[in-house]
Amino acid sequence: MSEHIEHGHDHSHGPGGHAGHSHGVSADADRRWLFAALALITAYMAVEVLIGIAAGSLALISDAAHMLTDAASIVLALVAMRLAARPARGGFTYGLKRAEILSAQLNGVTLLLLAAWLTYEAVRRLFDPPSVNGSLVLFTALAGIVVNIAAAYCISRANRSSLNVEGAYQHILNDLFGFIATAVAGLVVLTTGFARIDAVVTLVVVALMVRAGYGLVRESGRIFLEAAPVDLAPDAIGDRLAANPSVTEVHDLHVWTITSGQPALSAHVLVTPEGDCHGVRRDLEHVLRHDYKIGHTTLQVDHAPARVLTVARPGEAAEDRAHAHCEDAHGPVHRAEPHAH
Repeated sequence: MSEHIEHGHDHSHGPGGHAGHSHGVSADADRRWLFAALALITAYMAVEVLIGIAAGSLALISDAAHMLTDAASIVLALVAMRLAARPARGGFTYGLKRAEILSAQLNGVTLLLLAAWLTYEAVRRLFDPPSVNGSLVLFTALAGIVVNIAAAYCISRANRSSLNVEGAYQHILNDLFGFIATAVAGLVVLTTGFARIDAVVTLVVVALMVRAGYGLVRESGRIFLEAAPVDLAPDAIGDRLAANPSVTEVHDLHVWTITSGQPALSAHVLVTPEGDCHGVRRDLEHVLRHDYKIGHTTLQVDHAPARVLTVARPGEAAEDRAHAHCEDAHGPVHRAEPHAH
């Protein structure tokens, strides 16, 4: 008896979407908050470029360049949200939900590329510092702090459980830190005349950008490579499923993320010859939904052949026995008895 069950989640839709999990960011309210942040950033960015050139400050110009990537990240987020909201059709069986993850990865890459350019410019200015108008830098940076706090507030009101929105938020947050550092640089130049502080502050901002960019690229990369979410251990889940009294074996267990906040799982489950496949499947789905927050499940449930219930011959691996049910079994075999992962 084989039972292929797709999407073992409750289809009762409430204000928050599917029961038990969130399907990313698609609400009009979230888009309005992102548009508000975009308007604030683009307006101030144009002013800052002009002031940065007049003041001769790399820190201000780097902040303006960072704000350009902020604006681009928000535009990407908005486009990705629109694409992700499209229904699944044709060959895109999940729709375009991963457009959000692609947007997050692009945000991370732009942070890293911008950091590389700013590092080069900052090091060059450490050896040959230009004159910097400290008062102009200070007051411009203070105004930038206010603008970025407002923009960060707008984005924080959107659903940051989406890696896509989190990417835009990280851009804004790093820019806020950059403005704080730039204000310090302007104050130092104004009071001491030490122009190299402008380049030093730029390197501090670069370090923050690298940290945020690497995090975004790493997390989006895990999703594209179908890795299990960091908070879900496939071996522990397999052992938990195999602990069901009617389950003799769990193999071909896969855990991945469709898009932000949407983990999915598939597995081949063998139950005892007298076991109730339907009942076992319902029990396992309950465990996955309530203990691991996995609402998208595909469980193939079969009765175990008698020879699978026998003790293995010396030297016979459990994985070898699993091949009797799957021509190309993936990953470890999970049983209630002690076993290697």
